[in-house]
Amino acid sequence: MAKPANAWCRHCVDGEGCRIYAQRPQLCRDFLCLWRTDADLDDAWDPARSRMMIYRQGPQVTVLVDPDHSEIWKQPPYAETLQRWAHEGEGGQYVIVFVGDAVFKID
Repeated sequence: MAKPANAWCRHCVDGEGCRIYAQRPQLCRDFLCLWRTDADLDDAWDPARSRMMIYRQGPQVTVLVDPDHSEIWKQPPYAETLQRWAHEGEGGQYVIVFVGDAVFKID
């Protein structure tokens, strides 16, 4: 599947999810959204509610924010958690936020 990183997939339907979920490619099957894998993240972090998708990539925590909700990552409860992750920084961990073409590193 030729899809640029951090772009909507052509099979994604806003408010519904993946149209081909049962037949999705292996790359999609292997993707681990942090909301699904981190027991400390409650339903507020569900991408449908938070308007963010978060994943770990080595020491980087990547946050992809829906550009239509560009400020949501700065609001509670998200801002506090993202800042805590950035300050924990064990093993060189850091947090990068993408909002459309804008990129922010949380210090």
